Amino acid sequence: MEVWPGTPYPLGARYDGTGTNFALFSELAERVQLCLFDDAGIETQVELTEVDGFIWHYFLPAVELGQRYAYRVHGPYEPGQGQRCNPAKLLLDPYAQAVEGAVDWDESLFGYPFGRPWERNDRDSAAHQSRCVVVNPYFDWRGDHPLRIPYHETVIYEAHVRGLTIAHPELPPELRGTYAGLGHPAVVEHLQRLGVTAVELMPVHQFIDDHHLIQRGLSNYWGYNTIGFFAPHHRYSARGTRGQQVPEFKAMVRTLHEAGIEVILDVVYNHTAEGNHLGPTLSFRGIDNPAYYRLADDRAYYVDYTGTGNSLNVRHPHSLQLIMDSLRYWALEMHVDGFRFDLAATLAREFHDVDRLATFFDLVQQDPVVSQLKLIAEPWDVGAGGYQVGNFPRCGLSGTAATATLSGTFGAALPAPSGSSPPG
Repeated sequence: MEVWPGTPYPLGARYDGTGTNFALFSELAERVQLCLFDDAGIETQVELTEVDGFIWHYFLPAVELGQRYAYRVHGPYEPGQGQRCNPAKLLLDPYAQAVEGAVDWDESLFGYPFGRPWERNDRDSAAHQSRCVVVNPYFDWRGDHPLRIPYHETVIYEAHVRGLTIAHPELPPELRGTYAGLGHPAVVEHLQRLGVTAVELMPVHQFIDDHHLIQRGLSNYWGYNTIGFFAPHHRYSARGTRGQQVPEFKAMVRTLHEAGIEVILDVVYNHTAEGNHLGPTLSFRGIDNPAYYRLADDRAYYVDYTGTGNSLNVRHPHSLQLIMDSLRYWALEMHVDGFRFDLAATLAREFHDVDRLATFFDLVQQDPVVSQLKLIAEPWDVGAGGYQVGNFPRCGLSGTAATATLSGTFGAALPAPSGSSPPG
């Protein structure tokens, strides 16, 4: 396969009409393999040998839209030192713009054999892991632009993509529970009749179903279990294969904007779905565990301010870059109008205490894109001193939204869960 050096930025997989540039950050990695999958699931591995500033990259002219891919990272496996690289584990790209397929919680997804967490598990996880997808960056926005409705004129309707649309009698069955359904004229007219000026969507970033729910024959409804900060969740798409969830999401935003309705996303940057030291190795953990996660003094374990087993390491420049790149992506390429930050106090913990002078707030304040959006903070987490109502700095983040807020599904009020301990 023909390969060119490519560029270290932007991170992720970016198609430009002539091929695709792949770029992955890992300071721990000793080798990185890009894994390409054909329609039959056959894996072709491409060794990435271009490295700039811990960014492993290549440009592949032969890679087209819809290509399924993932990574394998070779490096140290010393859990006691916080190092958990294992090339037997197929890893999702943290910057993937689309993900398809389910995680089935097979033992091979874990870094250890069940019941023996002190041993290394070298069973290959590829048959049980999701795949990333190269997406089409081009979309006809038809002159769409930010609405910038003033706060004092804003009425926010907090909603769940599936819950809002699944029982609407005027929606075609195939559109119920989807982005396309939310953008359907019947739903849009309902929102307009209510006087809604913004919908705040409960998490639409790619998430996975928790293991304990699968064991009980259940699934994660609320979505506070993110594994992909750039990818719209594929199950909310009427056409959720080969990256089609991306243009479907964009079309929904465009339609809502045409109706005078902004789109705000509930985002969960405080943790990921990989859980604690006994969780699976799906992405961040196997790419660069100490860069992406806050580790305890005993580096085999994780600091947990979120109640989910881990906390994202906002002290590390690449984790901060991940958050800011994600926010800008959703604003610039997906045209969303604002964000509600789940457990925002965790993002302000540089050492231990919640800090009004945290780097995250500085980045938001000086960012020419993000600082101009509607930004709402859930002003607490589960750590000591985490209750910070009214204490967030005036940089666009508001601990309490000075707006009228409706919460629910079509035709019924539904209290929304807060934080990362949603009802099962």
